[in-house]
Amino acid sequence: MRNLIAATAVLLCTTGTLAQSRMPSVQLQTMEGKRVDTRAFVENKGKPVIVNFWATWCAPCKRELNAIAELYDEWVEKTGVRLVAVSIDDARSTARVAPYVNGQGWEYDVLLDPNGDLKRALNVNNVPHTFLINGKGEIVWQHNNYEPGDEKELYRKVLEISGK
Repeated sequence: MRNLIAATAVLLCTTGTLAQSRMPSVQLQTMEGKRVDTRAFVENKGKPVIVNFWATWCAPCKRELNAIAELYDEWVEKTGVRLVAVSIDDARSTARVAPYVNGQGWEYDVLLDPNGDLKRALNVNNVPHTFLINGKGEIVWQHNNYEPGDEKELYRKVLEISGK
């Protein structure tokens, strides 16, 4: 009986991991208010996609996205990677997203998750939280928080799954 319980526990844990290995289908919004399904943005012609959860009130989030912005053109040129910055600002602070993004001149796609649907689906508890998705649409790596230099580790992972 003990072995059966242990085997069931292992199966449940494995199934939970596999169930979250792909980006769930959730509706987000562009800064202009158009609806976008998350499955649409992971299709990047077989190239990696970075999904970064952030908020306007989160200083480490903004430092991370600004650090990546300095390197992003080179990353895209070498690997074809696409970055989607998903704001978790709620209805009260969503109006601050577009002015902030426009002021930074980020070349990323920025989407809004004001109800926290994608945040909940991926079990994101705090920001910044970054996911790396391979060319098959599978989540292959994730990282929580930001310290200067973390963008270098992210780029190494992008290079690794790009075969570069």
